[in-house]
Amino acid sequence: MISEADLYQVRPMLTLTPLGEDGHFNNMLITGLVNNMETQERLIWNLGLTVTEKGYGGVNVDFEYILPEDRDQFSAFVGRLTRVMNQFGYRVSVALAPKTSRNQQGLLYEGVDYKALGEAANEVFVMAYEWGYTYGPPMAVAPLNMVRRVLDYALTEIPGNKIILGMPNYGYDWPLPYERGTTKARTMGNIEAVQLAIGYGVPIRFDETAQSPYFHYWQYGIQHEVWFEDPRSVRAKLNLVEEYGLKGAGYWQLMQLFRASWLLMEDQFLINKQSDQTGDVRNRSIDG
Repeated sequence: MISEADLYQVRPMLTLTPLGEDGHFNNMLITGLVNNMETQERLIWNLGLTVTEKGYGGVNVDFEYILPEDRDQFSAFVGRLTRVMNQFGYRVSVALAPKTSRNQQGLLYEGVDYKALGEAANEVFVMAYEWGYTYGPPMAVAPLNMVRRVLDYALTEIPGNKIILGMPNYGYDWPLPYERGTTKARTMGNIEAVQLAIGYGVPIRFDETAQSPYFHYWQYGIQHEVWFEDPRSVRAKLNLVEEYGLKGAGYWQLMQLFRASWLLMEDQFLINKQSDQTGDVRNRSIDG
């Protein structure tokens, strides 16, 4: 995969994620790292060896559910990692939960300091999705009105040329009625969602506020509600890159092929292909 990335002049990034034995984010692992300098030095050394040996172009730090008391130490760790990696020509990005204010409450948000992390890393990836999620009520995964609120706040803390807008490449199918704590939505690809609507002969509607498509269908006596992404919703989010003067956009995740996204990007932006670690994005361009 790394060789293919090099062939197409795409910078492959190693993602650093603190997963526990159960496969979920573990904030105790984060606490142990950011409060122990020896552990940080050992990790940074090993990351340097790995990106060099494997041919990565840098490191993406994706830490979630950071404890509020680890907020400053986490930012300091990212800054330390960035300084070391930059000395050898590698870049560091950090994934940010979608905050709408500096003191936003909630475990997902309180340990994330937009200003400090924006200064610490070379760029940030704002995860502007998951308003509609597996155990939540049916709604758009990335409603445009909420994405705007996140960007409005982010730009008060971080320069636009450091911000990559994270976009969803998937949708959810909820059985109805929704019961909190019980209902679980099924993840699906965007093409799968359209095929499902066609198969059940139901119309796909479009929410103008969320700028997202949705539909309802019945199966085995149970009604379902589906929200996903289509060319209209993707275009609406890509327009924000230009409107807000952002560095670019990125997807989570790429395992569900949705060719329309790439066609829209090629139509709207000059794709900045780069095989080294020094490229920048300017004037209607986007990282490739």
